[in-house]
Amino acid sequence: MFEKSTWIRLPRNVLVGHGVIDDTVDAVADVHLQGRPLVVTSPTPREVAADRVLEDFAAVGADPDLVEIEAASFGAVESVIEAAETADAGYLVGVGGGKAIDVAKMAADERGSGFVSVPTAASHDGIVSGRGSVPDEDTRHSVASAPPLAVVADTEILADAPWRLTTAGSADIISNYTAVRDWQLAHRLKNVGYSEYAAALSRMTAEMLVGRADSIKQGLEESAWIVVKALVASGVAMSIAGSSRPASGAEHLFSHQLDRLAPGVALHGHQAGVGAIMTEYLHTGDDGEWRDVRDALSAIGAPTTAEGLGVEPETVIEALTTAHEIRDRYTILGDGVSEAAAREVATVTGVV
Repeated sequence: MFEKSTWIRLPRNVLVGHGVIDDTVDAVADVHLQGRPLVVTSPTPREVAADRVLEDFAAVGADPDLVEIEAASFGAVESVIEAAETADAGYLVGVGGGKAIDVAKMAADERGSGFVSVPTAASHDGIVSGRGSVPDEDTRHSVASAPPLAVVADTEILADAPWRLTTAGSADIISNYTAVRDWQLAHRLKNVGYSEYAAALSRMTAEMLVGRADSIKQGLEESAWIVVKALVASGVAMSIAGSSRPASGAEHLFSHQLDRLAPGVALHGHQAGVGAIMTEYLHTGDDGEWRDVRDALSAIGAPTTAEGLGVEPETVIEALTTAHEIRDRYTILGDGVSEAAAREVATVTGVV
């Protein structure tokens, strides 16, 4: 008797394009969110977009409130929950980059409130996924949360964001190449649950960016369009899978370990991209696609070396040999890569 079942939670409205921030109120109304909105943002995104969102809500009598955070932390999540309780907020609207959206998402999930994502930078797939990422001392926690009910991604705003944030988002998507390989490997060797559909969607987003890397240029709104659509698709893949597996494998373990060894030096997406170069080599050897990954990263201006990340070569070697300790997730790193093997892969791929 067939008894398999799944529960897929996806955004109901996704608005992407020029000027769509002006449609935020309509997007919220269309998903039938009720009550007072609490806008969660940080200083720069407030100037760029959050004040406009506040004005639009006020214009329709929604009586919005606002809370501004300085950094992503569990303390910030608690502060937002307290602000939401004080304001008697019906739902939360995260306006900003990774920290505002992740904190708002986690606070909304804790309260059981609706959540709307309004990104101001195309820096990671958390703008649409059901996971939040928060640093805690020398590590980073990925926490399951409900995905946003609506996403409003204005490409005019995204195109004006610092270019390094867009290249980080692009690199994060390109690293899906190796995340899917690791997922397939874990399925074959450890019987980890696997979704062909989610894997195909995630792989497609990576191939799309690799294939169009030459057209992703600073200052072009069309580039923001390409990247944010890929980020949305990657987030949807995770929702379908019910885990971060389609977009998080050994390359993300490497990135998280760099966060411990060299905190705050490089952006997450850039670290995952460099990790993908090396883990693609581990998967497929010198005849594999690691050069395609590297060349695509280089074409969009993302780092491909330890020097580009701003970290010491020995830090890369240490991260690669210890990344398997980050979490109980089977990847190509297995139970650890020897120092000699790590040095070889990092040298052959030109990372060090």
